[in-house]
Amino acid sequence: MVIMVKVLVIDDSRVMTLYLRRVLEPHYVIEEWLPPSAMEIGAHILESAPDVVLTDYQMPGCSGATVARMVMKARPGLPVIVITANRDEDVAATLRKFQVAEILHKPVAAETLLAALERALGHV
Repeated sequence: MVIMVKVLVIDDSRVMTLYLRRVLEPHYVIEEWLPPSAMEIGAHILESAPDVVLTDYQMPGCSGATVARMVMKARPGLPVIVITANRDEDVAATLRKFQVAEILHKPVAAETLLAALERALGHV
């Protein structure tokens, strides 16, 4: 029996979402979504029922920290992985406060991304 693991990708960059899809699709079910507003994140998380959330840190109208905070409120314990170009320790501290499973820095290699997902999902 094949277990389908769903990854919710939240990113405003078409280039990045295409890259993530190319890397992840052989291994996971991918749903791309860009929240119209931060207030809709919780409802979408409950409706979509992903196994893990993979989000960009910097997006118009919604940061990765906001995504993580809304996920934490809607489904505590749901792993969130944030991809960012920002290496500021204050940003990392904020993300950890919202229980982010992993912080990956751009450019992120395919192997690094897949290993982070496996760790977040508890497969390693």
